[in-house]
Amino acid sequence: MFLTAECQGQRRVLRAKIRRSLLIEDLLNAEVAHKSGVSLSEASAFYRRHPEKFRIAESFAIQTISAMPAKAAAEQLKEARKRADEALRQARATSTYEEFGLLAEKISEDDYRVTMGDHKLLDRSKLPPQILRVVEKMQPGQVSDLIQVDQVYTIVRLNSHVPPGMRKFADIRNSLRQYLQRQNVERLRSGLNNRLRKNAKVEEL
Repeated sequence: MFLTAECQGQRRVLRAKIRRSLLIEDLLNAEVAHKSGVSLSEASAFYRRHPEKFRIAESFAIQTISAMPAKAAAEQLKEARKRADEALRQARATSTYEEFGLLAEKISEDDYRVTMGDHKLLDRSKLPPQILRVVEKMQPGQVSDLIQVDQVYTIVRLNSHVPPGMRKFADIRNSLRQYLQRQNVERLRSGLNNRLRKNAKVEEL
């Protein structure tokens, strides 16, 4: 039992521990919780002062279907091209993310087949230049021709294109306030602990 293990079986000690716990809770509320809140105007000011934190790089959300030769020999490359041509014919018959994804699961030979060919949102710097040149000219929902990257034949479906810019404050204001409040809590707790260590011998909060 807690009374026996932590309080030497004495209710007086237990009451003292409870009082101390309540005092610490009150202190944390007064010095940390009540002072760590972030207003909308404070979050907006932080957003304006630090635009570099909210810039968005140009990105592309794509799915792929690939045909990969087992070896670099001419015969294997020829067979991969045949499979790619047939995959392209089937891919062009799809009209939705799900249809293309199910086809990718079935016939694609790259590792993304297990996620319906979905690469999610990729910064343009992460795309091979052969693919980047193509997707830059595509519209969301379009399926590319065959794209050869080294010895791999790839078909790309563009799902979305995010141009470079700034994240809108209206879209991030709640998450930004939460982030800034967490920063305040850490700063205030650290300051409070330092003051308590300096002025009295107490256990760490």
